[in-house]
Amino acid sequence: MSARRTRISLRGWGGVAAMAVACALTAVFALLLPLTRGAGVDGSTGVGGPGLATGVQARVETCTDPERSLPASGDESGPAVSAIKKRGYLVVGVDQNSYHWGYRDPNSTKKSSELEGFDIDLAHEIARKILGSGDAIRFRAIPTNERIPAVQHGDVDMVVRTMTISCLRLDQVAFSTAYFQTGQQVLAPKKSSITGYDKSLAGKRICTAAGSTAFERLNDDRKAGTLPPGTDISTTVPNQLDCLVRLQLGEVDAVVTDSALAAGQAAQDPTVELKGEPFTKEFYGVAMKRGTDDLVRRVNQVLEDFRKDGGWQSSYDKWLKDGLGAASGPPAPKYK
Repeated sequence: MSARRTRISLRGWGGVAAMAVACALTAVFALLLPLTRGAGVDGSTGVGGPGLATGVQARVETCTDPERSLPASGDESGPAVSAIKKRGYLVVGVDQNSYHWGYRDPNSTKKSSELEGFDIDLAHEIARKILGSGDAIRFRAIPTNERIPAVQHGDVDMVVRTMTISCLRLDQVAFSTAYFQTGQQVLAPKKSSITGYDKSLAGKRICTAAGSTAFERLNDDRKAGTLPPGTDISTTVPNQLDCLVRLQLGEVDAVVTDSALAAGQAAQDPTVELKGEPFTKEFYGVAMKRGTDDLVRRVNQVLEDFRKDGGWQSSYDKWLKDGLGAASGPPAPKYK
């Protein structure tokens, strides 16, 4: 993704004041969107609870193409999909402070509790296709480092939250086919001497979200001895937006995150910008509990339709085009 494509226009959010509003909203709505543990949100054991066969989509030691998923299917007779239909609503883990992905716009004239963004559109589409109504859904606000536990414990049916598909994660959760391509990139103040993911990071303090692929990459590079000397990657936060706040407060020198998220943060604060080019190639997918193969196949069918009927492009144009430029379309699905 070129620097030109990562330019994003300011839409009324900016600087520390916007972050204060966002953080306050996060605190308030975290109470409105509680994340329960153990039992399902409806009091049951959840769709991934006891009684379902445990399957393995892929193993880390044999994983070479993590974007491959189970073939799409419209069949809704399987145990996981049937449990959702019987309950009458879908439970989805989302973000509520990622600009234009899953967030609450304080300038919106809509209901203050309404989530908006590309991931939110996709979640509503999944609910519409499975349950007949896009409103048959309950959102759970989940920090970055709680995405996998929320799926594993059955607190949610799925996570739609800018979650990168990786071989490591495939040993913990199942994924749909990819619905968005991105890559890791550096975000830093415009006046910074940092030029990208290069030697300019030597001696700098970098913030990443705990449990993110950004931290995994930096940690791997540190172990391999390829991280610039003196680079400090000890600062990790539960939510990616917290890194921007740390950057604004001068507690870190740069942020490393997905380029798509970084572009949104640059829009929220015009004093920062993306540096260099993305240095990885990654794909977002919908995460579900391993063993819920029928649900994975059904979601893959929803994604097939979302790509073909113009839904993906319409949502992209609404939320992301201003920041990321014209899209060549969604990534093509890969199946086993």
